[in-house]
Amino acid sequence: MNDVLARLRELQEGDLPTHGGSTLAYVYDSGLAEADEIGRAALAQYGATNGLDPTVFPSLRTLENDLVGWAARLLNGSSAVGTVTSGGTESVLLAVQAARDAGRAASPTSSPRPVSSPTMVIPATAHAAFHKAAHYFGVRAIVVDVDPVTFTPDPAAMAAAIDDSTVLVVASAPSYAHGVVDPVREIAAVAADRGVRCHVDACIGGWILPYLRLDGIAVPDFDFAVPGVTSISVDLHKYAYTPKGASILLHRDASLRKAQFFASADWPGYTMLNSTMQSTKSGAPIAAAWAVVQHIGDSGYRQLARAAHTATLELARRAAEIDGLSVVAAPATTLVALRSDARTDIFTIADEMAAVGWFVQPQLSYRGQPPSLHLTVSAATATRLDELVDALTTATQAAQKSGPVQIAPELAAAASAIDPSTLDDAAFDGLLSIAGLGDAAGGSLPERMGPVNALLDVAPPPLREALLIAFLDRLMRPA
Repeated sequence: MNDVLARLRELQEGDLPTHGGSTLAYVYDSGLAEADEIGRAALAQYGATNGLDPTVFPSLRTLENDLVGWAARLLNGSSAVGTVTSGGTESVLLAVQAARDAGRAASPTSSPRPVSSPTMVIPATAHAAFHKAAHYFGVRAIVVDVDPVTFTPDPAAMAAAIDDSTVLVVASAPSYAHGVVDPVREIAAVAADRGVRCHVDACIGGWILPYLRLDGIAVPDFDFAVPGVTSISVDLHKYAYTPKGASILLHRDASLRKAQFFASADWPGYTMLNSTMQSTKSGAPIAAAWAVVQHIGDSGYRQLARAAHTATLELARRAAEIDGLSVVAAPATTLVALRSDARTDIFTIADEMAAVGWFVQPQLSYRGQPPSLHLTVSAATATRLDELVDALTTATQAAQKSGPVQIAPELAAAASAIDPSTLDDAAFDGLLSIAGLGDAAGGSLPERMGPVNALLDVAPPPLREALLIAFLDRLMRPA
């Protein structure tokens, strides 16, 4: 047993740290060692349980209902019901699937009817999970551009995009890329006026915005207190700081949730009854989330929210003072997006940050907006703010000294002209080699990702997607 665990520890040495506040994407760290210990113990205690049938493990039903009730209270959902899912993407998928299957009403007072070719209206800044839902469920995404300064959509433009095929309208609280909250009240109003559901993607903000509000900080309207909001997604494994694998999808009332459920009795086995995309549903993340939430409690979350938010505002202020950097948008919660001037690029800055132990996430250019650097601030990062700003300053200076990554104009032109649907495996192998990802099949990754990201940045999104799928296919093969 010791040998097996030792091997796991050896393999983990190549991973990014999940604690300590230096990984500013993918993980969220409260900095509370006891909360982490409680979460791990609950994971182990419930590792063999299965939430497929809530009558077999009634303790899981209790834990899930407790978590949903807690979230509903925070989000002003006096009649809200919900489901614990595996993550924000599953919560989004279920919100879209439920809207598709419920159809839409001809007016706010009429009954829903099926829609043969359903669509959903989303801002350009909506999370990619909505595009995944469109791909999975055949609900075409009608994308509405956002203001180039505020990065929020115009409610009038959202309203104009709604037609008889629309089954869902979406808003973010906040958007992942820029950290701003959409005008939820106005968007929900136009959706309600047309008899359409309105989902608020609060996967990141849904747990921290209410605690900031309780702490006396003014936050934008975004939850069930807003008329017309019909569902909200909120992740526990983000700012509730629970172990991975726990999100909640809330519906304003039980009637709106019905279409989310799936049942099948038309086979000789047990009648399948599922509340989520999963059938087998590990009880471990549910138990771990419940244990951590109970341990930290309302007062603890208020302190954690205040610490992370204060650090975020200070980070944005100090980052804007670094020569060569600018803040894309004033952060509404705990997300900061940065841009660099022409002396360097954010891809090189990200590499320089990684070299000194900080992971920050590059975001590629999109719809005329230049690339940016994404930083997610956790409570644990707040205690290391001076180190982070110093690292960011040094990294920017080093990146300016080396200059931006140069992509040959002919290569950029060729990338823009390539139709990925015409490429075979050999062509993708060649393109991956050009991009610096040719060794993926052997499990090797480039030490610096700047050149790779710079090349991807000049490629249109369909080619980016095709290249990264080809990369993933080669990376995820047994040795």
